Amino acid sequence: MHNIDLKNEITYLKGVGPRRAVALNKVNIFTFYDFLTLYPRQYEDAKNVTAIEDLTIGATEIIVGYISNITSRKVRNNLTIINAMMSDGTDHALLTWFNQDYLLKKLSTGMKLVVKGKVDESFYQNLLQVNVIEFDFLGENENPKLGIFPIYPLTGNLNQKFFRTTMRGLLDRLQTLKEILPQSILKKHDLISYDSAIRSIHFPKSRDEIDEARYRLAFNELFLIQYGLLHLKKQTKDDETGIQHKPNGELIQSVLSNLPFELTNDQKKVFDEVINDMESKEPMRRLIQGDVGSGKTVIAMLALVKTVESGYQGAFMAPTEILAVQHFEKFTKILEPFDIKIGLLAAQVTRYKKKREESYEKIANQEFDIVIGTHALIEEGVKFKNLGLVITDEQHRFGVAQRAKLEKKTDLTPDILIMTATPIPRTMTLTVYGDLDVSQIKELPPGRKPIKTFARHKTSREKIYQFVKKELAAGRQAYVVCPLIEHSDSEKMQHISSAEEIFSELSNGIFKNFNCALLHGRMKPKEKDQIMELFRDNKINLLVSTTVIEVGVDVPNASVMVIEHAERFGLATLHQLRGRVGRGSEKSYCILISDTKAEIGRARLNLMENISNGFELAEEDLKIRGPGQFFGEAQHGLPDLKIADVFKDVDLLFEARRSAEEFINDGIFEEIEQVKKSFMEIYGEKFKQIFEV
Repeated sequence: MHNIDLKNEITYLKGVGPRRAVALNKVNIFTFYDFLTLYPRQYEDAKNVTAIEDLTIGATEIIVGYISNITSRKVRNNLTIINAMMSDGTDHALLTWFNQDYLLKKLSTGMKLVVKGKVDESFYQNLLQVNVIEFDFLGENENPKLGIFPIYPLTGNLNQKFFRTTMRGLLDRLQTLKEILPQSILKKHDLISYDSAIRSIHFPKSRDEIDEARYRLAFNELFLIQYGLLHLKKQTKDDETGIQHKPNGELIQSVLSNLPFELTNDQKKVFDEVINDMESKEPMRRLIQGDVGSGKTVIAMLALVKTVESGYQGAFMAPTEILAVQHFEKFTKILEPFDIKIGLLAAQVTRYKKKREESYEKIANQEFDIVIGTHALIEEGVKFKNLGLVITDEQHRFGVAQRAKLEKKTDLTPDILIMTATPIPRTMTLTVYGDLDVSQIKELPPGRKPIKTFARHKTSREKIYQFVKKELAAGRQAYVVCPLIEHSDSEKMQHISSAEEIFSELSNGIFKNFNCALLHGRMKPKEKDQIMELFRDNKINLLVSTTVIEVGVDVPNASVMVIEHAERFGLATLHQLRGRVGRGSEKSYCILISDTKAEIGRARLNLMENISNGFELAEEDLKIRGPGQFFGEAQHGLPDLKIADVFKDVDLLFEARRSAEEFINDGIFEEIEQVKKSFMEIYGEKFKQIFEV
């Protein structure tokens, strides 16, 4: 056994080399440690060899014998079949390999093989055929290794034999792996050692060993991530003195009483949580989750009024210019009568040097009480005099670094409020936003009519657009959303109609007597803004668009959303798009057009038809897609889970979080330092900021 540095590049691992390293790099395996933590996706029980005379048609069996009569034939241009006769003394079977010409140089008459394959009927001399899945060469007196074998996710031309042999070689050369959790945690949760868990997960002797190892390694991942997030949360509260806002005064009461609607019970509850945070000495770090149209923006506006009443400035960062302008117009309309000065910082201002510099000066001198903008808010020239509250809308569209930049635009420690209309299941919230306090608005404001959703085959397109035509003739407006801007020649996308093609077809065809417009992300911001303004003013009847309209566009007169090739979109995106209609008093419809035969695609569309609640939809989406893809969309910046599954391991997640909370509260310095060190060794520089005071 050797003291191997697991940070070594994978190229230098015995059995890998440069060519195989390239294939491994494609699946994010760059170091010995990455390879060691490539966990099997399942296991194969190979405890028994079956005699050829006892083979069962349709079963996957293991046989051992000698081969003879090796032949090769080309069936067609792209298919070569190699056959070899195998005998084990009880009977003969015909071994079959497909498209593996290179084996002709390796196989020879008289060789002893162990073969795993699927048994099929053969038309050759009444023999059974074994379609070879994998095989190995055996010496004359050598018996096959039997037991429980790991099955790894494959990549490139790397097969199971490569992964097993290389993994076995690495483990044989490794000294006992250092324990990464304190003894108190191991004892409390009855966990096996880290070294035993790693060795057993790859080469278990029994199913019980697999379960024990998986439990230990999944606990590792969940505990360390929860510890990191809770440490960050505690550090923020312990090491930073926040702004203590004043209790609600006349200004906030006047704005509340002059709103053209009453807050829902959920809105009142969430606003109370925000008030308590803002009036505390500790910095607020709160996430508001609310379904599309649930009224999160009103809470944001009231929180901004509260910071202004306490003598501070507020900043509101929106993900798109269209949305920033929309918020600016709404806030101005409601708050100007109260002498609250609102500034806009977006491309329509910053592209002109004079306007930009004037705005920067007003922000620096606190002539603007509230500044609403896009990422222009974090440009170098922006400096707030007295920033008390930072709000980011649709947090997953900003990186953590962008949010941090905005927080640093002042010498104070401002309160932070984050909003998202992308509902995340409760288990995911603990992992993605574990360092934040979470509020939810589930109740929709009165008057919001449910949106009727229909999934239809593309053969119904003509009927669908006749229905849209009736809606337009009645004075209403409609969206048509497409996955591509322009036609693609790629084989996968050739059958997908683009926004440009559909716009041309509809505007010159069934809707030629209506005003139609095309909107997509490659247009200049000014052009996009003009089109949206015309659509909001009902001067455009039908808007053909890509997902650029997914977030925040509010046109109450739009009553129909048609989504072409709906199978190309994730559930979260479909739900966001659907939320663009149903904002007025008329009945609204979302029609999903698709011809998908894929099971997951059909399941998503069925869910859209049957579930209107975004949180329920998110839970179902997690079941369909699994946490890996969900994390990918959330852009959370946290380490990937390699073995834990936040859906299947929900109880373990809560146990790990409770344990991390207790551990931090106990505050045993040496043990806390050990966990910090383990976290850094496993997750590296990327997460260094979690432990930097």
